[in-house]
Amino acid sequence: MFAVSLVTIQTGILKGFTRSTTLLIQQSSADIWVASENIVNFELTEPFPLVQIREARKVEGVERVEPLIIGSGRWYSQKGKLTSVRIFGFDPNGQMFRPGKVSSEMLESLEQPYTVVVDKTSLRSFGLNEAGDTARVRSLPARLVGITQGTQSLVSSKFVFASLENANAYTTSGFSAGLTCQLGSGDITCVNSYERESQDSPITQTPAAPAELGADTPVTFMLVRIKPGVDLAMAKERIQQALPQTLAFTRDELIAQTQSYWQTRTGIGFILRLGATVGVIVGVVIVAQILYTSVSENLKEFGTLKAMGASDWTLYSVIVEQALWMAILGYVPGMVLCWGLSVWALASQGIVILITPLSAVGVLGVTVLMCVGSAVFAIQKVTRVDPGIVFKA
Repeated sequence: MFAVSLVTIQTGILKGFTRSTTLLIQQSSADIWVASENIVNFELTEPFPLVQIREARKVEGVERVEPLIIGSGRWYSQKGKLTSVRIFGFDPNGQMFRPGKVSSEMLESLEQPYTVVVDKTSLRSFGLNEAGDTARVRSLPARLVGITQGTQSLVSSKFVFASLENANAYTTSGFSAGLTCQLGSGDITCVNSYERESQDSPITQTPAAPAELGADTPVTFMLVRIKPGVDLAMAKERIQQALPQTLAFTRDELIAQTQSYWQTRTGIGFILRLGATVGVIVGVVIVAQILYTSVSENLKEFGTLKAMGASDWTLYSVIVEQALWMAILGYVPGMVLCWGLSVWALASQGIVILITPLSAVGVLGVTVLMCVGSAVFAIQKVTRVDPGIVFKA
């Protein structure tokens, strides 16, 4: 049971954390995501100026384009507790980005100055209890107007969702931004520059409403919807040609790139796989020891069967059957325990331990192979048993 639980929990955490890194992409209805050519994963990329959205809207086959801003900030609760946050700015009146289950009332409230929506699992970290509670992001106020769920990544800072204008204000608070553009050979090269104006400080007076987005406002992604009947691959190619220094991804491509990064370019995937491997090794050792001890204690019975003419295969089948029963008796309570832990972890910590039917069947297969493989050690002892042991004192 220990080995089953360890393998299931480790693989479940691996699947859960990998899936959590792309929840917002999966929840989007965009056909194409446009990002900087230097993109590494969903949250690690460079911004580009909002003015490029105008060019994207002119591309043949494009029906709709919406900007998405991703930035970072520091959240201060009413008690002064500091939390690092990832800020997502989207158009509440848009159609292609929705952070989890948000109601029309929440979206309408997000259009008000300095309002935010957060994930249910982040309430404790933010020092919040319900809609209407307040805090601040850097030196700007933040009023909670809604609570969503099913959005938080396990490997990221806590998520905060706001309108484009509010998110831009939060991410650039304390900085002045500038955009320098040069006309090159057939394209325009733009460079964003930022200058720090002041340190984060508590709110001393009601700030002015966030400014409207300008042509030089840095955005992180363009979400694109293609007209019905337009070939997706052709649309991607046209967009990349029209927008230099960008890359276009389908939803599945961006999901694959982000998940691959966390699984292969960080140590998280390796550690979790190593834990599952250790679980299998420990399980083999434990089961082999139990079977070997059982055979040693019943050598006379096996000798009797041999003396009666039982073939080696008959003796093998007895041990293998015992191994299969051990697999079943270890698998069932182990899976029940893991299911209970996954429910508790999700409810209390927001940690997803993903146990799918396919992974459950896979763990069963590993458990059976582990137990049957362990039976080899016991079979070797039975093979060498002397039928004459029956007549010894």
